[in-house]
Amino acid sequence: MARENATPPRWLNPTEMAAWRRYIVASRRLLEALDADLADHELSMPDYEILAQLSDAPDRRMRMSELADVAMLSRSRLSHRMKVMEKEGWVRREACPIDKRGFFAVMTPKGWKAIVAAAPDHVDSVRGRFVDLLSKDDQKVLAEIFSRVEEGLRKDLS
Repeated sequence: MARENATPPRWLNPTEMAAWRRYIVASRRLLEALDADLADHELSMPDYEILAQLSDAPDRRMRMSELADVAMLSRSRLSHRMKVMEKEGWVRREACPIDKRGFFAVMTPKGWKAIVAAAPDHVDSVRGRFVDLLSKDDQKVLAEIFSRVEEGLRKDLS
């Protein structure tokens, strides 16, 4: 976020700093743990997220640009992941018949088998490492908090 004026920064107070640091450390460690838990399936978290998004899409296919948006990956990062995943046989790219520059990402039967095999372990991991550590009220509050954060970030991008 660029600074447009010369006003001094609003430094974080101890409570704000504690909240921020705990979020950063916990979110990084959580993603590292979830990634490690998928290693037995030879999937990374980005691979899993791409397969999960494709598994929910009609005909298990999405425009690459849409997939990048919903998987929260840059287009270049998605392109790199797709190359890796194509080598594994989990996905393939198909040219868009109406947009010569556009491509679809399509889940293959092997990709479907990979997500079906990994999903139960991934859900157990998410439950054990995150969901089950929270009360129902905690879950609602976190959903509200991160909805506000996401909304603020979307406003910054528009």
